[in-house]
Amino acid sequence: MIENTRSIDIAANTVLVLGMLFILTPLYFVITTATHSFEYVLQNGTPFFPGTHLIENIKYLFNETLIPAQIFNSLCVALTVALGKCLFAYITAFALVFFNLRFSNIIFALILVTIMLPLDVRVVTTYEVASNIFAPFNWLFRVTGIQALYQSLTGQPLHLELSVLNTYFGLAVPLIAHGTGTFMFRQFFKTIPKELPEAAKMDGASPLRFAVDILLPISKSNFAALFILMFLGGWSAYLWPLVASSTPEMQTAVVGLAKLQPSSDGEIANYPVIMTAVLMVSCIPLIMIALLQKHVVKGLALSEK
Repeated sequence: MIENTRSIDIAANTVLVLGMLFILTPLYFVITTATHSFEYVLQNGTPFFPGTHLIENIKYLFNETLIPAQIFNSLCVALTVALGKCLFAYITAFALVFFNLRFSNIIFALILVTIMLPLDVRVVTTYEVASNIFAPFNWLFRVTGIQALYQSLTGQPLHLELSVLNTYFGLAVPLIAHGTGTFMFRQFFKTIPKELPEAAKMDGASPLRFAVDILLPISKSNFAALFILMFLGGWSAYLWPLVASSTPEMQTAVVGLAKLQPSSDGEIANYPVIMTAVLMVSCIPLIMIALLQKHVVKGLALSEK
């Protein structure tokens, strides 16, 4: 039993206030810096009070930088990653839980390997595959002798090549290969009574109909929780978009923020413009979190049962 005492309440509230100050203080200085001009910040340092140059800084970003286009790139990549992960995680977890697969535990263990080996660790091999997605087929042609046979008949080597680098597909698909969503859905599906799929089967519902008409509606909170988490992961990804996009027009907003820093020594960064870009890049994730916060908390709580 937890005792409700005034001293415990005061201590808890104090910790919460200090935590909020620790988190919100940098954000406050980001906002105040974004509302001033470059000359003011250069002369006076970090401002403590808001200014009147926010609109001018936003206009500068739209007219002189690629941040708006890169925000659109981030939105496309993050939505593709979130939707792809939710879809594949739902299908995979459904098969692992509701089908009597012989090697389901081994398959689940292999899926969890993707959590222990994230994309940042295997970025070199992923880049090699993305630079030519037909590379496994070329290897298969060489091993089976098809390439030698084709060359003897046509006089030309059999070599297929297709690069997905510098495309939305190439930016998003490697980020989808992650087992977190499968783990979350599997934990939730384990809490569903066994009588539910049995009753659906007795009523004549096929596995597809059970997954769509019965299981999907009760998984909305899990979908919302996984979607926002995967969206944030795709939005904030830095290393793979930096490697996979060779032109500024295809780079994401996080990479674009880093590019706003001066590249030459001795040049002073335009911090008001950079902080304005930070606010613009942060708007969409913050809006999504605010709208889906209730579902995120509920979905994560259900996944932990």
